[in-house]
Amino acid sequence: MNTKNYTLLSTMMFLQFFIWGAWFVTLGTYLSSTGFSGTEIGSAFLMNNIGAIISPFFIGLIADRFFAAEKIMGVLHIAGGLVLYYVSDLTTAGSIIFGLLIYNVCYMPTLALANTISFNQMTSPDTQFPKVRIWGTIGWIVAGLVISYGLAASYNNIETTAIPMKMAAIASLVMGLFSFALPKTPAQNTGKKTTIGDILGLDALALMKDRSFAIFALCSLLISIPLAFYYAFANLYFNELGMENVAGTMTLGQMSEAGFMALMPFFFRRLGVKWMLLVGMLAWAVRYALFAAGDMQTGAWMLYAGIVLHGICYDFFFVTGQIYVDRKADKSIRASAQGFISLITYGVGLAIGSSLSGIVVDYFTQDGVKDWIGIWMTPCLFAIVVAMLFALTFNDKEDVADEALQPTTP
Repeated sequence: MNTKNYTLLSTMMFLQFFIWGAWFVTLGTYLSSTGFSGTEIGSAFLMNNIGAIISPFFIGLIADRFFAAEKIMGVLHIAGGLVLYYVSDLTTAGSIIFGLLIYNVCYMPTLALANTISFNQMTSPDTQFPKVRIWGTIGWIVAGLVISYGLAASYNNIETTAIPMKMAAIASLVMGLFSFALPKTPAQNTGKKTTIGDILGLDALALMKDRSFAIFALCSLLISIPLAFYYAFANLYFNELGMENVAGTMTLGQMSEAGFMALMPFFFRRLGVKWMLLVGMLAWAVRYALFAAGDMQTGAWMLYAGIVLHGICYDFFFVTGQIYVDRKADKSIRASAQGFISLITYGVGLAIGSSLSGIVVDYFTQDGVKDWIGIWMTPCLFAIVVAMLFALTFNDKEDVADEALQPTTP
């Protein structure tokens, strides 16, 4: 991969995740300020998960067979930017939720397209892709810093406004135009018959005959349910507590993610797959317990510790899971296996969690006052139960070799 392509691909990743980080983190706070109930906020985040479920169909049936990836990337980002800007001016719950559905149907397929464009230019993806993908994490971090330390100087209580959504929409339009300058990536499966099973990764169901893999898949689905509470309500919680520059502060989680990614080979050699996965699950439980116990006085350190735990929460479970799947699946079904796990975690699991989180928040809200201890302890206990189930039932004697520590990053 030459320097020009590295620069183009890194810029693409930066913009791709800058867009997502700009609107996704503050959405719950903005919707709450407009009068959304917990259930309605959960429904709004559910649209992102539905987009993730629809995305494989779009990629498999259309993008992979008929259009160059960079061109369809450009069209989707331009369309998505226009939709998101329009949604930012809407005022009713139904119209905003429907608008977010249309937007996420445009955005979520571009995650896979960005990976496709990257891999098509690489001669050694194991070493080259992480160097490109890290710019996505940087983009997410910069989005939060721009909101908290840039735009906040001009707008009061910016996280309660639609300004971050407008920023994301403008960035999406820029990304759309930029996409047409990306390296050419022709359709990968022109003329090839593609089945629904191929798209959903159902070839990987053969792996479910392996007891350990079946337990891993089930626990992956279940642990994704409590994860949705953080994505939908953490920003709102910190704002209600009076934390300043919340969007910028929450980027400490992405900084932690990048740091722990570099340390993963060290932990793999000492812990192995089962304990890496288990630590990742328990980290979510600890994070929510810290949120429940923390405050902005003597317990502020608990809130910041919970944010920083994101590196362990994400890397130890999701990235380790990708590596585990890569090792368990035969080369002929490896892509299907990764797609299957992504579908049940980012799609189905988080979709259930988004819906459930809103119901839980409304249950623990009386006269407009939220019982945040009850709210956070619900996913905490759920995560503990899933971790216990995994610890007692998962017993895969195969371990991951040191040379297999480069994950396929989504």
